[in-house]
Amino acid sequence: MLTRIFTRHSSILRSTLARGWTYRSCQQNAAQDKKTTPDNEVSEAEKELNDKIAVLTKENNDLLEKVSDFQDKYQRTLADRENVRKRLEKQILDAKQFGIQGFCKDLLEVSDVFRKAIESVPDDKINEGNNNNRDLKSLYEGVVMTETQLLTVFRRHGLEQVVPKEGDKFDPSLQEAMFELSAPDKTPGTVAHIIRLGWTLHSRCIRSAQVGVVKS
Repeated sequence: MLTRIFTRHSSILRSTLARGWTYRSCQQNAAQDKKTTPDNEVSEAEKELNDKIAVLTKENNDLLEKVSDFQDKYQRTLADRENVRKRLEKQILDAKQFGIQGFCKDLLEVSDVFRKAIESVPDDKINEGNNNNRDLKSLYEGVVMTETQLLTVFRRHGLEQVVPKEGDKFDPSLQEAMFELSAPDKTPGTVAHIIRLGWTLHSRCIRSAQVGVVKS
């Protein structure tokens, strides 16, 4: 009876110890797996993530370069368009302002004729009181009034006289030197004689004044 009980307890003890060893072995294996396997998996995941980050970073840099290139081209296009617009506006304005330049030059010859007619009448003839001179004076005054009205029309359309004076410094942009003369009492390079007045159209010289200049 005692032998049977002892044998039974021995079997239960061996079974319990075996299960204990098996349980501890499983725990150790699980701990080992937990220690090693996740690290490997994390390492692989980090590597894959880093590769994806590198690819996305490269794609992002490429896109930024393209955006910068497109933006630069867009700004250049806008600048070119603005320059073209300004040039067209200037051409249109010049066409409006200077389209009558040829016509104005022809009218200046008419103005020259009036000026020569006025200058050809001596002052003493105008001031004489006989009937013939009164008629001449009326004609003279009519010519003067016509020239005055013509000059008013010229100014209304941007035509202005260039009136040099003796002693002024010679200006090649508005004046044309027809001859040089020696004048010790005058400053070299200055205007000494006026032959013909000049004209500008909207500040652009369309006919230079003809002058004589003191020799340097």
